[in-house]
Amino acid sequence: MSSFSRIFGLRNASPVASGLYWSGIWLALGALALSILLMGSSVNESNMLPWVFGVHGFSSLAGGFVSAKRSGHRGWYFGMANGFLYTLLLIMISFLATDAKWSVAVLMLFLITCLAGAFGGMLGVNASSHRR
Repeated sequence: MSSFSRIFGLRNASPVASGLYWSGIWLALGALALSILLMGSSVNESNMLPWVFGVHGFSSLAGGFVSAKRSGHRGWYFGMANGFLYTLLLIMISFLATDAKWSVAVLMLFLITCLAGAFGGMLGVNASSHRR
């Protein structure tokens, strides 16, 4: 990873932005897995909501882990900030792309991603090699 950043000169200074990048990567992998599951099995689209919440929760957990590990302190804070911003980006994109409406599912998504991000942040700050 260090050789990649040296070659291209890319270095992200913000822990939350790093977490959001990793959340996006895990979201893309989860969406691909859910697409394959939907195509290759008898699961209906109407039964996919728990799976979708699981993918978003795991993506937020991974992003919270990375952001807290990069910061080295206040893991739950950076993890929850990652989950909150992750969900805001999702809602903005879904509103602009499909004119999505507010529902109970959006509030559940906020709750799941913020809690998963905070938990990932607690794990990430303990995995950090430098504590402040």
